Amino acid sequence: MKTKQREKQQKLAVNSWAKSNFTGTIIAGTGFGKSRCCVLAVGETLRRIVEDGEYKGLVLVPTVQLQDQFRKEFIKWGYEDVLDDVNFMCYQSAYKLVGHHYDIVVCDEIHLGLAPEYRKFFENNLWDRLLCVTATIPEEEEYEHYLRSLAPTVYEIDLETCIKLGFVSPYNISCISVKLTPIEQKEYNKANQSFVHYKYNLGQFDAFNEAKRIMANKNAYAEEKKNAIMFYRAIKNRKSVVDNASNKITVLQKIVLNNLDKKILTFGGSNEFTNNMCEAVSPLAVTYHSKMTKKQRNLSLELFNNDTKNVLCSTKALNQGFDIQGAELGIICGLTSKSLTMIQRIGRLLRYKENKIGKIVIVYVADSQEDKWLKNAIKSFNNVKYIDDIKKL
Repeated sequence: MKTKQREKQQKLAVNSWAKSNFTGTIIAGTGFGKSRCCVLAVGETLRRIVEDGEYKGLVLVPTVQLQDQFRKEFIKWGYEDVLDDVNFMCYQSAYKLVGHHYDIVVCDEIHLGLAPEYRKFFENNLWDRLLCVTATIPEEEEYEHYLRSLAPTVYEIDLETCIKLGFVSPYNISCISVKLTPIEQKEYNKANQSFVHYKYNLGQFDAFNEAKRIMANKNAYAEEKKNAIMFYRAIKNRKSVVDNASNKITVLQKIVLNNLDKKILTFGGSNEFTNNMCEAVSPLAVTYHSKMTKKQRNLSLELFNNDTKNVLCSTKALNQGFDIQGAELGIICGLTSKSLTMIQRIGRLLRYKENKIGKIVIVYVADSQEDKWLKNAIKSFNNVKYIDDIKKL
C-alpha cells in the first residue's frame, strides 16, 4: 500500500513538472524516490521522441559513484532500453561543455551544481526539458535565486509529510555534548581569537563577504589579502579542533558497544577523524570517504551491506544519494552550519522498514562554534532532545 502511495506521489511530481513546460525543480526528502522521478522523466521523454536523428539525454550528478548508481536505477525501473541515449556526467566535468543540445537534462542534487563555475554548463548549452531535484532549497540566497530562475519549484514534499505517509521511518534525534581537552581548548581559543581579530579588520559585521571580495580582487592591497587569508585560516583551524575532538571518540565507542545488535552509520567532520572513528571501533567498522579508491569504497559498502561489518564510517561521501539498506543508528560527530547536510545524513537512516524508528545521536563540542552550527542544522527537525548521559539514549 505504501509503495503504491509513494509511486502515486512520484508520478504526481513528474506530472507537475510536465505541466510546467517540462522545466522545474522537485524538492523532496531522502527516501521519497527522487531518483525514480528522474528515471521516469528521462525514460518517457526518450521513448516518445519519434523524429529521426540522435536522441540525447544527460544526467548530471555530483560524484562518479552516483553515475554508476543512476545507471542501475534505469535498469531497476525498466528503462534499460534508453541507456544508449543517456550520458552521465559529474558537474565537475559538465561545466566544460559548450554548444551541446539535449532533449532532456536532469540535475541530481542540484544544490551542488550551482557554484558560479558549474553554471557555465547552463549558460553554454541548450536543452528542451530540464528537471532538477534536491532535498531542500539552497540556503545561500544567491543560489536560491539562481535555481528559481533556472528551474522554478514545481513540486515539494517535506520530511514530516513523508513520515506521515509512511515513505520513510519516524525518527528520534539525541544531542550530547563533550568538552575539549585542555590542550584542544588552548588551540581552539587561539584560533577563535585570531578569527575575532581578523573579522574586526575586515569590517566585523560583513567580514565573510568582504574576505570573499578581497580574494576575488587581483588588485587588492597586500594588507587586505593578509586579513582575508588569515580570516579563512582561523575559520579552518577552529573547525579542525572541534572536528577532531578526542572526547567524541570516547562517546562514539560507548554508543557502538551499547548497540552491537544494530547497523550503524557514523559521520565525521574530516577524513582523518573518520579514520580515527573506524580504528576506535575496529574490527567492527569500515571506512568510506573520498580519499579511498573506488575499489576500496565498493569493498566497504559490500562488507557493510552483507553484515560482515556493522559500522560504516564516512565523512561526506555518503551524504548524497546513496541508498544504504538496513542502517538503524546514526552517530554524527562532525557538523557544518548547513541544515542540508544534516537532512541528507539523517535521510540515510530513515529508509522505511516496518516498526523501525531511526535513531540519530549528534555528538558536538559544548561552548564552541558547533553550538551554533547544531542549532541551525536541526532547525527543520522535530523530535530533538538534549541529553547529558548516553545511558539516556
